[in-house]
Amino acid sequence: MASTVPALIAFNEPPSSTFYNQAAAAVLWGLFAAWSTAGAAAQPGPRWGAPRAVWALALPLLLLAGSSLASSVWGHLPITLGRLSALSLLGALVMVGAGWAAVARGQGRVLPAVFAAWLLVGVLSTAIGVVQVFAPELADGNVVARTGLLGRAVGNLRQPNHLSSLLLWSAIAVVPLLEARRLPRVAAGLLMGFMVFGITLSGSRTGLVGMAVLTLWGLVDSRLQRPARGVLLAVPLMFAASWAVMTYWAGQTAKTFGAALHMAAGGDISSSRFGIWRDTLSLIRMHPWSGVGWGEFNFAWSVTPFPQRPVAFFDHTHNLPLQLAVELGLPLAALVLGLLAWALWQGWQRSLQVPGAEGAGVRAAFMMVLMMALHSQLEYPLWYLYFLLPTAWAWGVCLGAGEPATATPAASGRPALLLPAAGLLTMVVGLAAMQDYRRVVVIYAPPADASPLSQRIRQGQDAWLFGHQADYAAATTTDQPGLLMPAVQRAAHNLLDTRLMIAWAKAYAEQGDLERARHLADRLREFRNPNSDDFFAECQNTQRGPLPFQCTPASVPLDWRDFRAP
Repeated sequence: MASTVPALIAFNEPPSSTFYNQAAAAVLWGLFAAWSTAGAAAQPGPRWGAPRAVWALALPLLLLAGSSLASSVWGHLPITLGRLSALSLLGALVMVGAGWAAVARGQGRVLPAVFAAWLLVGVLSTAIGVVQVFAPELADGNVVARTGLLGRAVGNLRQPNHLSSLLLWSAIAVVPLLEARRLPRVAAGLLMGFMVFGITLSGSRTGLVGMAVLTLWGLVDSRLQRPARGVLLAVPLMFAASWAVMTYWAGQTAKTFGAALHMAAGGDISSSRFGIWRDTLSLIRMHPWSGVGWGEFNFAWSVTPFPQRPVAFFDHTHNLPLQLAVELGLPLAALVLGLLAWALWQGWQRSLQVPGAEGAGVRAAFMMVLMMALHSQLEYPLWYLYFLLPTAWAWGVCLGAGEPATATPAASGRPALLLPAAGLLTMVVGLAAMQDYRRVVVIYAPPADASPLSQRIRQGQDAWLFGHQADYAAATTTDQPGLLMPAVQRAAHNLLDTRLMIAWAKAYAEQGDLERARHLADRLREFRNPNSDDFFAECQNTQRGPLPFQCTPASVPLDWRDFRAP
């Protein structure tokens, strides 16, 4: 359930299209952690004190959780966003402990069940992708998500790169199941081919890199048996066959093979990533020591002058090292990345210490972590709980490998109950988050008997985790945003888009602060977003007296820090 359900939920309610997928991940992975560690507590094994390798992963998670809260307590990040980040990272810490305990305390038999679950979700997600490409009219949005990309599969996670990463995990799962003889060779080959076909339908460049890594695994891992290595080495041939079949189908039916269209598209091959990385490096040079603050990249980048900026509204740098460097500063980012790199190395080294089919399972867990590390160089998948929590669990599995299995008096008592309790707490927090989210859903998707909008917004602003979403509604639905400046400024720290930047600029103008209003208008003009055309169209009418504030450039240089609330 933890592996399959979060990735298969198509139903969603605004303002977030993936909230229920993430909440389900928190609830079900928390339940799984509680169940698996409760079973481990009764098994003989090493002391519950975690080895240094586990602390190399636990410490950066604690540092990041502390940074997110510090950014709210001593910085300007809304406390709701700080809580969300901190709880997510602490949930990942619980999963690290659960994964470590599953292997270190003799629960290695859990691994085949986990891999079988990932294989199941891969088959179902590929089937969903087939519907989205070949029969998109059958996608109802509740059972099968609709794709907004013509001829491309997005799965029920609604993002082709997310679908490809999910299917890469499913492809990895084929290997340990084949090694343990839980899959016949023919079935393993067919399932691997089906996963590759699904990745092909997604048209994800990240998926192409991931398939190359699968092939490299088959080349370098001499511990795998010949059938498993053969399946991995056949991945390029499977991809070539999938591409040929889709090309033939598109030619015969005159329908769109979206992946081919995407790959052949001209322009920026990086999809604006090169531009955002360039701007991120500029921000790092401006703030090398302390960064802009956890969760504040979008705020700082959007308000800083970048005449050549990408036109999309980026809320992440699409590269994990750059994200940490720009938000935390170089010293702390170097510490966090150094610890993560060492924990990754330790995971690989420890996975090599386990022999036989169980060793293949641990190495497969390492490959899952490695795939997510590679994906994190191009996007931000670990900001989604359906990737963060299983990645943390698999990493814990790797760090728990090779532990001596000797009974000790510490195998019972309070230490043994800590992880099950933490897993249950993660589940409870996920359930509470669902209830809290309902307070803002009624703002964006009101029921028939809904109370007035202003009342729903006021109630939503009291939400413990999602109050910033109500602030956005307040800022963008009023005719006088200057009267709601605190809500406007809180919403600006989540994601600045055209509507919010216009509302924020108008709020400053209403308060008489024309320089800040013009600065924001100048930044909005840099985005060249069509939704701002009406806002700037007033500048064309010179017969109506004085020009509005947005028609005159700012005359005073301002920094993004000048726009933080007092």
